[in-house]
Amino acid sequence: MSIVLTHAYYLYEDSKEQLIMKPYAPLGLLYISSYLNENAVENHVYDSTFYSKEKQLAYIAKKQPEIIAIYTNLMTKINVIALVKILNSEEKYGFPKIILGGPDVTYNCEDYLNTGVDFLIIGEGEQTTLELYKAIINNEDYSKVSGIAYLENKELKKTLPRIKMKDLSELPLPNRAAIPVEKYLDTWKTYHGKSSMTISTQRGCPYTCKWCSTAVYGQSYRRRPANKVAQELKILKDTYKPDSVWFVDDVFSVSHKWIKNFHKEAIKQDAIIPFECITRAERLNDEILQLLKEAGCFRIWIGAESGSQKIIDAMDRRVDVNVVKEAIQKTNAMDIETGTFIMVGYPGEDETDINQTISYLKAANPTHFTITVAYPIKGTSLYNEIEGKITVQPNWETSTDRDIDFERTYSRKYYDYAVSRIVNEVNVYKNNHGRVKKYKLKLKSILSLALMKYHKI
Repeated sequence: MSIVLTHAYYLYEDSKEQLIMKPYAPLGLLYISSYLNENAVENHVYDSTFYSKEKQLAYIAKKQPEIIAIYTNLMTKINVIALVKILNSEEKYGFPKIILGGPDVTYNCEDYLNTGVDFLIIGEGEQTTLELYKAIINNEDYSKVSGIAYLENKELKKTLPRIKMKDLSELPLPNRAAIPVEKYLDTWKTYHGKSSMTISTQRGCPYTCKWCSTAVYGQSYRRRPANKVAQELKILKDTYKPDSVWFVDDVFSVSHKWIKNFHKEAIKQDAIIPFECITRAERLNDEILQLLKEAGCFRIWIGAESGSQKIIDAMDRRVDVNVVKEAIQKTNAMDIETGTFIMVGYPGEDETDINQTISYLKAANPTHFTITVAYPIKGTSLYNEIEGKITVQPNWETSTDRDIDFERTYSRKYYDYAVSRIVNEVNVYKNNHGRVKKYKLKLKSILSLALMKYHKI
């Protein structure tokens, strides 16, 4: 009995993603594939990134798998539901058992199961997928499989939570041979001048930011041994020769001991590839910055989310905005690029907070920054706080949590224009623009400010 592992991200059908053109391999599925391979379970990965839904369906029709496991998240949810309905309605696909996993299923169990899904995997997928696969093929009692949800006589059933894998050294390397890696490398090279790949070194996050979802890995900290990570880097370096690597971990330098071991192993194994990572400001110091640089780090994303201490505290970020600012400045001084994340429209944010964010970005002067309007992900503390103040709750099947709106200090339109105001005002301040460009940016900033005031109420 075979199982197909797939997702529903179609790069060439998403106009927004085509403007970015930074696709990354579906690591979660590739870890599950390797784990199944280790346990002698026939599996096939269909990476839909560079293909269409029609080609994906043609593959499924040809393969006729008994089980299809689909990864879903905020970005792909609508596509996943459409895919599930097709598989359940057309005989040519063989009516396979459908399993869904990913961060979006944990707090939307009944909604997903009511679309025709047979099982949900809640949390980490490797062990659960294997056990559920065996239960299906052997017609065993599903209730004995930890970490799943399903409907029984139209009633939601959840089994005992899966105990998280403590020793990540037990994980095999992700099955990258199952996907068209060269397509990823070529796309990055074509649109950004250098290729990039991803590596995961840890699971879980010990921090408590209210807007962040921990639905899959939980509020924990588990790490792969540094020597194993260096071995993976060396394999990528020799096999695929990427120009850079993106460590997808939430807080790369959370453990200074691990960073010191990683630095030693990367040099020892000749495994250095230029890389970028995310961390928290208070987990950086002069020594760690130097070790990261020597190990190949060329860019560090240092989270702040706001330039207002009031908003940072409301988010339960547990960091001083000045510590973040100084960490970015210090990283810049070491010739390591910096990035930071900004969120506007958080509950309680007002005009003063936005002006403080502009001042913070000018003073910190990160090389890059991204900015978004806050939205509540179901299951997070933020969602729980604003649930009674939701003003827009669109149809679940045709929308995502990004489309939910709630009572804010000002209108949603105000914060949309605040994004434009911040971006243009900060870019005026940077020294990498000519006079004409700066003039245009300033005009956009002034216009955005006027529109903010118009939509303030």
